Formats: sequence, C-alpha cells, structure tokens
Amino acid sequence: MAKVIVLDADTGNVRSVVHALQRVGADVELSADPHLVMNADGLVVPGVGAFQAVMTKIKTIRADRLIERRLAGGLPVFGICVGLQIMFDQGTEFGVHEGLGQWRGSVDALDAPIVPHMGWSKVRAGTDSILLDGLDSERFYFVHSFAVQSDPSADMASEDGIFEPPIVSFANHYGDFVAAIENGPLSATQFHPEKSSDAGLHLLENWIGSL
Repeated sequence: MAKVIVLDADTGNVRSVVHALQRVGADVELSADPHLVMNADGLVVPGVGAFQAVMTKIKTIRADRLIERRLAGGLPVFGICVGLQIMFDQGTEFGVHEGLGQWRGSVDALDAPIVPHMGWSKVRAGTDSILLDGLDSERFYFVHSFAVQSDPSADMASEDGIFEPPIVSFANHYGDFVAAIENGPLSATQFHPEKSSDAGLHLLENWIGSL
C-alpha cells in the first residue's frame, strides 16, 4: 500500500483530499513533519486561496525546501489547485509574487466575463497522460479566478532533446488554460480531483498506481 502524505500547511480544507486518497487505497497521513514528508511514496500539496498566501504558508513550514528535495531525488509530488499554481515561476494575484519555479510560466487572471470559473468542465487529456488515462474529455470540478494560460510545454522543451517536455492537459473557460500538467515526478491539477466524483477518484487512483 502506497504511503502518501498530504501536506499540512493550513492551506484550506484538506480532509476531503485525505478521504479521497483513502478511498482509492492509499495509506494517508496529514502532516508537515520533514521525516514523514521525505520518506513517503507520494506527497500531495493542496492549496486554496490567494497565491501569495499559500506561498507564505508553504515557506513558513519550510515545505518549499522539502518539495525541492523530493523532486531532486525523483520522489513524486502532486499539487492541487493553488498547489499547481505555486509550482510556476510567478503569480500575479494582488501583485507579482514568486512561486517555486519548478515550471516556467505565470499564473494570471482569467480573461473571462464570468469569474471565478466555478463548476464542472471537460478536460482534454494531453498525449500519454498518466493522470488522465481513461478520462479524456471527462468533467472535473474547478473553482478559480487565475490560471496558466500559455502552453508550458512550449517554454520548457529541451533544445537538445535530452529532456522530454511536460504533458499538458487543457480546459476552457472563455479560452484555454492549463488544467493538469505532468513532468517526471511532479504532477498537478488546477481542478479538485477530491471533489470530482468518480472521475476524480479514478485520477487519484491513476496517480497512486504510478508511485
């Protein structure tokens, strides 16, 4: 049974994440203990609220260093909602704020007449997606006003061809935005799989199966 730590950084109601992971067969614990974080099979980084607020909480418990260490060692990390956003270079909510810089790009306000984008939307799975295997064009639950709206794979492709570009999946709300991204040990979704019924559980099961 895979051991998964859901990062306890006071970044929203994470009990639903814990329960969803338990439903798909993971051994789950909510913790910020460095030893547990570093020795788990998988780490989930949830986030609800403003980009800067989540980054502040992550840094307060020094989880930025733990995330970096895990990824440097090829250990899986999975971000949810703002947990996806903070993996990018920057966010522009209430000013320009630095993210963790694991992926290139900026998290900007949705250019849409209706915000936040709240509710169920189809996700177009990227080619060879592990997270969305068997789930192409399924609907997932979103609630957000900011997103990555350029294609990270275009900015992150290796010029020498040594490194594979990330697998990017998209959704649409008056324009395309990144709904999920997978890049080696680091994966994340803008939507909430724990609130996305059977499709969300299937996605979490896909991630657990990859650990």
